[in-house]
Amino acid sequence: MSAMYRSRLLTPGPVELHPKAQEALSRPQLHHRSETAKKVFLQAKAGLEAAFRTKGQVLLLTGSGTAGMDALVHNLFAPGERVLVPVHGNFSERWAKIAQQAGLRVERMELEWGRVVRPEHLESPSGPFAGLLLTHSESSTGALNDVQALARAFKAHFPEALVVVDAITSLCVSPFALEDWGLDAAVAGSQKGLMCPPGLAYLALSPRAIERLKPRGFYLNLASELKVQSTGESAWTPAINLVAATAAVLEELLPRLEEHLALKQAQNQILYAAGQELGLKPVPEVKSPATTCFYLPQGVSYAQVKEAFAKRGATIIGGQGQLKGKVFRVSLMGYSDLYDAYAVAQLMREALGGLG
Repeated sequence: MSAMYRSRLLTPGPVELHPKAQEALSRPQLHHRSETAKKVFLQAKAGLEAAFRTKGQVLLLTGSGTAGMDALVHNLFAPGERVLVPVHGNFSERWAKIAQQAGLRVERMELEWGRVVRPEHLESPSGPFAGLLLTHSESSTGALNDVQALARAFKAHFPEALVVVDAITSLCVSPFALEDWGLDAAVAGSQKGLMCPPGLAYLALSPRAIERLKPRGFYLNLASELKVQSTGESAWTPAINLVAATAAVLEELLPRLEEHLALKQAQNQILYAAGQELGLKPVPEVKSPATTCFYLPQGVSYAQVKEAFAKRGATIIGGQGQLKGKVFRVSLMGYSDLYDAYAVAQLMREALGGLG
């Protein structure tokens, strides 16, 4: 990499770290059963409950967002129960795979990748269903679902069912409200909108979801975690340094969350505008502020695009699943300001202008 450029991590996770996370991670190692650690744990838990806007509880699990998805499926549904899963990208596909491996009967709703789920899509499937598994921000395509409208439409037909949401790339990036939106449970991850390193999954459980728990498993048993996390501990050894980073970031972020969400939206608009100048075709039908996703220019490979960005110090990411080798993604979900968006837009122009 040239000395002219600094390193830029422009992927939709992991992301560039918040300074408060870096500061917290530089402190001496905490013991997770100490009184200091308990205070930090409770601070992180309270901050996350405010971020998810839940009247229930948030649990912190040591693991990736996928671990959190797995935990929700296994603890909220029993084998043989039927769930509806709209599949329109790599991460909604993951919901279907997890549910199937957990022994659930999965009713897949196949949509074109890049499209969003519409309330009318939920009119045709015939029940009964125990749940609906949704992806809020489908970062493999850059699409954003209106999960509030979808929950309302689904529960009009299946009021007893649970609506469970992957908010892994939407929490602290796009507006979110658990119970107010008719959602029962959600999952997020530390290495996305919270601007911390990978290693924690955050699970939000509404009071309704807590009442309906059907706990299974050992390490990811949510009943075990509910018993102890309200005291500032976890059932098993937590990634306590990451918990401290989470608490520190949320202390800084929550008082100005609305401004932060507006920034993420503005940044994404700037990058999509730069793509339009370059003649790039966006993938998503409805754009998520978490990441941009463009089809590759005609006659240009992802390897060429990746190398053009890398020469300028930037790490981007390509497509997944059906879109592998067809798209590239650029994200400012991590720690960045408005002028970073203009800088990355210019980087895009220079990196892609000479290709094709």
